[in-house]
Order: sequence, then structure tokens, then C-alpha cells
Amino acid sequence: MRRRAAPIAFGLRHLLLIKIMVWLIALLPALRLGVGVLGPVLAPSEGSFLLALGKDLGANPLETLTRNTGFTALCLLSLTLAVTPLRQWLGQPWLIRLRRMLGLFAFFYAALHVLCWVWFDHFFDPREMAKDVLKRPFITLGFIAFALLVPLALTSFNAALRFLGGRRWQWLHRLVYVAAPLAVAHFWWMKAGKHDFAQPLGFVAVLALLAGARVAWRQRERRARATPTDWIQVSRKS
Repeated sequence: MRRRAAPIAFGLRHLLLIKIMVWLIALLPALRLGVGVLGPVLAPSEGSFLLALGKDLGANPLETLTRNTGFTALCLLSLTLAVTPLRQWLGQPWLIRLRRMLGLFAFFYAALHVLCWVWFDHFFDPREMAKDVLKRPFITLGFIAFALLVPLALTSFNAALRFLGGRRWQWLHRLVYVAAPLAVAHFWWMKAGKHDFAQPLGFVAVLALLAGARVAWRQRERRARATPTDWIQVSRKS
């Protein structure tokens, strides 16, 4: 049997440095978008460092903000779902320390994405928002996906885990396996209008790969737990 790599032993200081690096990388898209919005106001001269640092928002900055926040949310949500399979197959338990932070950043960008839709598309008009949710299916899917992420973000802290108990907390957080496909379907439907399926197909492939990795790991664990007596009984029944 092929051996897994030995777990990397990180001290608290090293884990803190890794968390800070991941935190900065996850925050970078928001910083670039923010500088892209404020840069022309704060440093209007061409060629300034601030303008070079910011994201080019193009001819339609409102659409760019909406699309980029949604895409970043999907990327981080996919990374969050990848943590457990990577931890299992690579044998690196320290990876689990990054899952909550990645999940909260995914929710942060999803909230920014929804805020852009609420503000730019409907200017905080509840009636118009309700009409849009009921009228356009891809908006419906995205809204449901975000609604499912809200309780996960609110209960992602240790106090919520202690209050709910481990089993109920785990059942609640399995909603992410519903929210993620809905978010990808929302993205697919939005891109379908332009017949641009490259990025949605990439997310579908990632989710399928992660689901396959989870199923394969569970089967492997069941085989590992099975005793020789169990195998004899199974062979007799067959």
C-alpha cells in the first residue's frame, strides 16, 4: 500500500505565520477592488503606484465589482471544501486550521457580491429585489445559496459549537454541500447568457473531484475498519 507523506509538524509560531499569509492573500482581491474604486480619486495622475495596485474596473465598474466579488467567493468556497480532502489524503492535520478562515472569507465576498446586487441593481428597494428573486431563476439560486451560508458564518465560532453541540453543529454545517452546487449553478446560469461556460465548467469539475475524493476516502476507511471475520462473513453471504 502506498504510504502517505508524514505529517508536517508546525509550531504555533509557524501556524500563525501561515494564517497571516493566507489572510493577506484572501484579502488581496478586496483591497484591489477598493483601490480600483478609490484610486482615481486619491491619486488621479496616470502611472501612480496606487492606480497600478488597484484593479482595473473597466468601462462598467459596477458590473466588474459585482462579478469579481462573486467569482472570488466561489474560489474561496471551493478552497474551503478542499481542506478536508487534502488533510485526509495528504495526511496533514494542520490544514484544518485554515478551513474556518477560508470559509469566513468566502462568506465575506459573497456578502459583498449580494451588497453590490442590492445597491447597484436595486438601490436597496425590497420590492424590486423580491421581484428579481422570483423572476430570474439564476438570481433565485444565488439568493438561496447565500441564505444557506448565513447560518454557517454565524455559527462558525467556538461559542456556537459549544451551544449547539458537536453533532447538531456538524449537521448544520453540511448545508455547505447544498450551498456550493447552488452557487455554481447560479454562476453557470449567469454565464449561459453569453455562452461562456469555461469558468463554470471548472467549478463543476472541482466540486465533482472533491466529492469523489470524499467518497473514495470513506470507502477506504470502511475497508480499513473491516476485520478479517467481516470479510469471511461477506464472502459466505455472496
